[in-house]
Amino acid sequence: MSAYNLITILGPTACGKTSVATRLAARTEGEIISGDSRQLYRGMDIGTGKDLNEYTVDGTTIPYHLVDIAAPGYKYNVYEFQRDFVHAYEDIQQRGKLPILCGGTGLYIEAVLKGYKLVEVPENPDLRQRLQNKTLPELELMLAEYVTLHNKSDVDTAKRAIRAIEIAEYYKTHDVNITDYPPIQSLIIGLDIEREERRKRISERLQKRMDEGMVDEVKNLLVSGINPDDLLYYGLEYKYLTLYCTGQLPYNDMFHELEIAIHQFAKRQMTWFRGMEKRGLKIHWIDALLPMEEKISRITDLMH
Repeated sequence: MSAYNLITILGPTACGKTSVATRLAARTEGEIISGDSRQLYRGMDIGTGKDLNEYTVDGTTIPYHLVDIAAPGYKYNVYEFQRDFVHAYEDIQQRGKLPILCGGTGLYIEAVLKGYKLVEVPENPDLRQRLQNKTLPELELMLAEYVTLHNKSDVDTAKRAIRAIEIAEYYKTHDVNITDYPPIQSLIIGLDIEREERRKRISERLQKRMDEGMVDEVKNLLVSGINPDDLLYYGLEYKYLTLYCTGQLPYNDMFHELEIAIHQFAKRQMTWFRGMEKRGLKIHWIDALLPMEEKISRITDLMH
């Protein structure tokens, strides 16, 4: 019998987390809880890499949670994620199934694994006014001065950086208990992938998503009435494709800049995961290029 009540599968973008998690779920009667900060939005499918076809394994559909739970344009946050994670986690456990947390958003994952009790931080209009003309690099330098937990890997637009500073400033000036939840006993599996192979996969996957209609996905979101600024807020694919769809970037420049941004994002993800280890979380790293059966076998051995 496993000593763990949660299995966590994490790693940088394009390392194959979803396929490992779904096959592990099929083997263990598990259910997936997404730990991705953008897959929770409806209609944002290709750009967030939901890969919902991978949730069918050998003819069986693997149940999943915290995917497609918010409207595009909404600004979901880690406070809401922690709340929704707990609901999903308890529901899965009560039905005698194994919860499997899978994703690459370090802050979301660490918040639930370490039991951070976060609060919903209100907007600070005066602070936003003071920061509105700052560049992203300037905002990143400001954010680095705060010690409050924050996922810098997700800060790739000025609006997101301002919100991060707003949250950090709130925690600095308010007496907030951030360790209210008991830490969960989770086996944490990291999928390790060599840098050049990761870069190759990212570039190939970006082209594949373009071929699958990612541009049309963004155009449809804009036509449906989503404000371009709201899509820019989500960063990465939605930032650069919105700039292209609104005539602010030519296609080739958009593709090139987006490719670079995703590579940088993956690097920041790995920096966050290494930081999690320094903060006391044990991550068992497994070579992402191993055959699937060997990866699943290694995980199940660690579980027991």
